[in-house]
Amino acid sequence: MLSYFMLPLVLLFINSSGNSVAGSKQKSPESQTGTLQKMIVADGSVTMDLDLNRLNGISSVAARPATLHFAAAANSFFPILVFNVLLRGPEPGSIALVPQVQAIPALPAPLAASLKQLVVEKLPSDAAFDLAVRDSNTGFTFFNIEGHQYDYDGKAQLLSITGGRLLVSKEFAESLGRPSDAGAVAGEISIGATMQPVEITQLDENGDVKSAILPALNQPGVGTVPGPDVIIGELIGLVQSQTGSVGGRVGLALGTDACNKGTIDVDWFALPSNDHPFIPQNVYRRSGGADNTQRFEQIGQSWGKHAFTAASSNTCGFGCNGVGGSHLGSGCSDAYGAGLNGSQTGIGSRAWVNPFTG
Repeated sequence: MLSYFMLPLVLLFINSSGNSVAGSKQKSPESQTGTLQKMIVADGSVTMDLDLNRLNGISSVAARPATLHFAAAANSFFPILVFNVLLRGPEPGSIALVPQVQAIPALPAPLAASLKQLVVEKLPSDAAFDLAVRDSNTGFTFFNIEGHQYDYDGKAQLLSITGGRLLVSKEFAESLGRPSDAGAVAGEISIGATMQPVEITQLDENGDVKSAILPALNQPGVGTVPGPDVIIGELIGLVQSQTGSVGGRVGLALGTDACNKGTIDVDWFALPSNDHPFIPQNVYRRSGGADNTQRFEQIGQSWGKHAFTAASSNTCGFGCNGVGGSHLGSGCSDAYGAGLNGSQTGIGSRAWVNPFTG
């Protein structure tokens, strides 16, 4: 006897140069025996201290300071490696920024327009800079970051990035009509984040893996998740859309009811925009032994359903704010039946989607 499971996923479409080195205050231990942890952001805060005169091309001896405060979105994939409680270093990833202040009228228009979708991104090791501030939707770089210092408190699991200088990027300078401003220092950035492990590996004296676990992430309470947070709240039906089979295989589709657990409305724009959730499905079977629990195997996977219009129901009981249409409101839900999820005109290849960047 075989037991079958279909598990849906929802994917959302969010080296220092010169003499400035992004360094760590902690050194790697010589011994290979111990615990290696990959950690990501649980929560935190980001502060940008900007010089508005510099950003607006005003020549003045006196700076015009403005401070932007952001929350670091929960579970942001900005991974660091920690070995025996000491920081080994960061890996490519990003921290989504959730604004905590009112808009500042004097901000340059391109930056003001992207304020709700900024990320701090850790760039690959061969890039000219270690970190950058970008628009998560377009990839537009506003600032490159240099001169920053990493510090990690292993006991408190706190990561600090301080002393980072915000350099106006070439493309930002050109968009402002002042290409000569590229590389100008526009302010400073500091980051403080509580980290949580997503992978814990025990190594022996030869550096070989003895064991590894993937701990569950900390789940904030309902209504406290900064930014958008789409989950599958309910499964609502299973259908075989076409009769018969091809090569002994049949096509199945599962209905899904998506809920926004976050405090921010989720973009839900139809194609050709790519700013909407993408809902693929996998099929698993559990079999073997007297109680069918010896094996758990993947036996199929679907293309993905492109979300196109959001309802404003309250399936998950979070308390819908009533927003629907091109956005799924905070606390709201949107149901797609099995037939709709399996419709050939509304699905597309998984290869179109990067699960980390959209």
